[in-house]
Amino acid sequence: MSEGIPLTDQDRFPWLLAIHNYMKGLSNEGKSGVVTCSALKKLYRDILVNGQAPVPQKEPPQVVPMIKDLVFVLLHGDREILEERMNQRVGHFMPSSLLTSQLATLEVPTEEEKCVQVDVKNSPDSLVDQIIDKIKTLY
Repeated sequence: MSEGIPLTDQDRFPWLLAIHNYMKGLSNEGKSGVVTCSALKKLYRDILVNGQAPVPQKEPPQVVPMIKDLVFVLLHGDREILEERMNQRVGHFMPSSLLTSQLATLEVPTEEEKCVQVDVKNSPDSLVDQIIDKIKTLY
């Protein structure tokens, strides 16, 4: 990504599984946490919840969610705002030139996925407050 080349699904699977394992460890210890990543596809979010990357099989495996209290947060906004914010980041590995591929890859979470959505037009502090308020309504 730092070279302006989007990652493939195969590139993403190992770190998605690593994130799942980290979150599962927190869950097993009765702890909570916040992890950020661009889980743009439902497949990626499923890996985060279930801890299984797709493997060619004759029959699909029975999958039981391993992390039941996982909530996704979708930060959405106008392309112009997203690009402006990306350009303001100093030293970030992902250039704003990848925004087009990121938006093309995005599969907006469905109602079945536990997800809160907030518009990035507001300040970061306001976004945090909105996210916390929306998550509280889920429990």
